[in-house]
Amino acid sequence: MTVVMDAAALQAFLARDFGQVAEDFAVERADAAGLTLRLRVAARHLRPGGTVSGPAMFGLADVAMYLAILSRIGPVALAVTTNCAIDFMRKPQAGVDLLAEARVLKLGRSLAVGDVMLFSDGGAEPVARASLTYAIPPR
Repeated sequence: MTVVMDAAALQAFLARDFGQVAEDFAVERADAAGLTLRLRVAARHLRPGGTVSGPAMFGLADVAMYLAILSRIGPVALAVTTNCAIDFMRKPQAGVDLLAEARVLKLGRSLAVGDVMLFSDGGAEPVARASLTYAIPPR
């Protein structure tokens, strides 16, 4: 798949169109293989028990897939999530950033399907896995 927006362009898009959350995320890689997105874990992302909250992990997976799709179709702000299933597999480390590895599995005219694996930074085992479908508006 061809990349039409690189990591810098995606980060600029986030800052321009989603300024309320842009500082939480850093696009580390966007290439033909997929996208890597970092969640800069802060106190607001934690839950009791010393771990990153499920909603924060879901948000990371969702934003990562959104950006992976945009890296291929360009800045289509109105592409939206239509389905997401997430499996929480391990307790992420508190105080450690999370990394999302997103892959677009199928990119059609109106739907895109992909998967995202989440890891604690420096960890080898995934903490969560998500499968997402996005609706792409007509051009």
